[in-house]
Amino acid sequence: MRRREFIAFVVASSAWPTTLCAQEPGRTYPVGGLSPSPRESPHYIAFFDELQRLGFVEGRNLHIYGRGYGASIDQFSGIAAELAKAKVDAIFCAGDLAIRAAQRATAEIPILGVTDDMVGSGLVRSLANSGGNTTGMSILATELDGKRQEILIEAVPGIRRMAALADINVTTQGDLRALQEAALARGVRLSTHRIASPDEVAAAITTAKSSGAAGLNVLASPLLFAHRRVIIEGAAALQLPAVYQWPEMAEQGGLLAYGPSVIRIFREGLARQFVKLLRGAKPADMPIEQPTKFELVINSQTAQALGHVIPAQLMLRADKVIE
Repeated sequence: MRRREFIAFVVASSAWPTTLCAQEPGRTYPVGGLSPSPRESPHYIAFFDELQRLGFVEGRNLHIYGRGYGASIDQFSGIAAELAKAKVDAIFCAGDLAIRAAQRATAEIPILGVTDDMVGSGLVRSLANSGGNTTGMSILATELDGKRQEILIEAVPGIRRMAALADINVTTQGDLRALQEAALARGVRLSTHRIASPDEVAAAITTAKSSGAAGLNVLASPLLFAHRRVIIEGAAALQLPAVYQWPEMAEQGGLLAYGPSVIRIFREGLARQFVKLLRGAKPADMPIEQPTKFELVINSQTAQALGHVIPAQLMLRADKVIE
């Protein structure tokens, strides 16, 4: 998959009408969410700003049940039940566990989810027809985890040992074996370090470094993204070159990142889908979307702080270099 490549599946969302029905005058639309990231995160700010631009304004005609943002995994089921009892108009969910919790709580309230693989995880029937009350975006995480591994190997010439930081709730053993096999084909041994909760992240990075790893692939995960600051700072302290899921993570201090922009996905994709649900669209009639643009971002400031030189060929391929 090349960084400017458009995936073969082209969603039909752009052909959908931008309005299904107008907002009802005088009505307030209650909505909820389930996510390990807090509402103050830049991608949620972009999401709610776009909702406002499209006519759904908090405090005027939109009521947001905020307790589910920044929630821990073990809180998802209880909060989902609260949202179902409150009969919100739609629930936004980030990640498999959040989506499953919402699906267990309600088969009627529309659910908008963003996660690694909607179909592969069994959350929906197919990309074209979800077959239930869930729609959203599938972000190709497994394929991109492999691509990021290739980029990291290229970024650290002569690397012989590397590590992967994986969320036990997201990345399967089969996914990890595939990454190990791909690494071995390049002459690199990959150690995998699985975490189940935020308090395990720092120790996992330290263990990865002590195992002799010369690079760290931070695999796709809402949990790891929510705690990216701990990972970025931990990798820097250990002088460990690392590659991340979202381009914004390199902009925030990570060395390398490859993938779709999380801000663009939330602002241009998910907010638009959420508005369609609020205006009456049925989730089963809305295709699951996938990102079509991927960016390679390199933070040369971080490289200098690590004392690491990124190969010139990789620098030339970058969509953005942070000087």
